[in-house]
Amino acid sequence: MEIRFAIPDDFEAVYAFINELEDEIMDAQIQRKIFTQNLSNPDIVYLLAFSGGKPIGFLSLHIQNLLHHGAPIGEIQEMYVSKEARSLGVGKLLVDEIKRIAKQRQIPQLEVTSGFKREDAHRFYEREGFAHTHKKFTWKNDIE
Repeated sequence: MEIRFAIPDDFEAVYAFINELEDEIMDAQIQRKIFTQNLSNPDIVYLLAFSGGKPIGFLSLHIQNLLHHGAPIGEIQEMYVSKEARSLGVGKLLVDEIKRIAKQRQIPQLEVTSGFKREDAHRFYEREGFAHTHKKFTWKNDIE
């Protein structure tokens, strides 16, 4: 297995992973614009996992300087491993690489939010050393 930073040519694979993760077909034009913008942002890290040259996993990390931490904090925003590659250590490799990057960049804490229904993901993050410390609240705006 290989882990590497995403490049512009990876859009189609990442787009497919996000559609699977969210269980809906997202607007490809909007997704491509966001993907391209984020690739040029040094505070956003996109990693892909490959097996035999085929993309099998994706992780995004967004880094922010937060006043209440007094430091840059990394938050895993998206993580997906293809169904056929689950339980093969792909997620662990992606998280291990993000932990290595966090140490290299002096990021003292990583955070991740995971929906209530993703119980397998919760167990995975706990196995990887993440603690359940917060609740997240969301508000949706009625934008047409």
